[in-house]
Amino acid sequence: MNLTAILVTCLIGLVVGAIAKLLMPGKDPGGCIITMLIGIAGAWLGTFLGRITFGGQNYAAGWIMSVIGAMLLLLIYRLIIGKRGT
Repeated sequence: MNLTAILVTCLIGLVVGAIAKLLMPGKDPGGCIITMLIGIAGAWLGTFLGRITFGGQNYAAGWIMSVIGAMLLLLIYRLIIGKRGT
C-alpha cells in the first residue's frame, strides 16, 4: 500500500465508523473519537479480510467488509469496556 491508499483507507474509516454506529444503536462507553478510531481499525480489518476473501480490488466488497469489521470491533469494545465499567 502506498501513502495515498493509507490516507484513503483512514478517511473511509471515519465514514465506516459512523455507519457502524448507526447500524448498532445504543450507548457506547466512548465518544465520537473512539467511534472514529474503531471505524478506521474496522476499515483496515475489512480491507485486509476483503482482499483475502474476495481477492483483488473489489470495492463494494471492501466497503461491506469494512462496515462489518467496524461493527465487530465496536461490539468487542462494548463488551470489554462494559464489563470493566460495572
